[in-house]
Amino acid sequence: MRFMILIKATRDSEAGVMPGEKLLTEMMKFNEELVKAGILLAGEGLHPSTKGARVRFSGNKRTVIDGPFAETKELIAGFWLWQVKSKEEAIEWVKRVPNPEGTESEIEIRQVFSPEDFAASDPSGEVRKKEEELRAISESRRN
Repeated sequence: MRFMILIKATRDSEAGVMPGEKLLTEMMKFNEELVKAGILLAGEGLHPSTKGARVRFSGNKRTVIDGPFAETKELIAGFWLWQVKSKEEAIEWVKRVPNPEGTESEIEIRQVFSPEDFAASDPSGEVRKKEEELRAISESRRN
């Protein structure tokens, strides 16, 4: 199972304050553990929402909204993509995430859909087949 681990933004991350050396060192150690365990598929920090944008959809209309966005608690400062056996395993790993600065923070865990999840919506299997082809093309371009 794949899970997206969402690191919620804080006032500091939204202000563009970079993590200190202690946090970077602890996070690097944790990321090494994830790699050694064969769990880490991807992971990155995100620039503050001041450098971002949203696109709002309303019928055929598209409206671009430039950051910053008001609700810090609803924003994401970074993410990991993990391959684990269960949500419980993901939770156990998240409990080990370093918080050396001791600040208040929150991490959200969300399972990523897999092609099997759409079987009922795609009885012929055509959509899943096309999705597999696109994934193969995308993978080959990364290597």
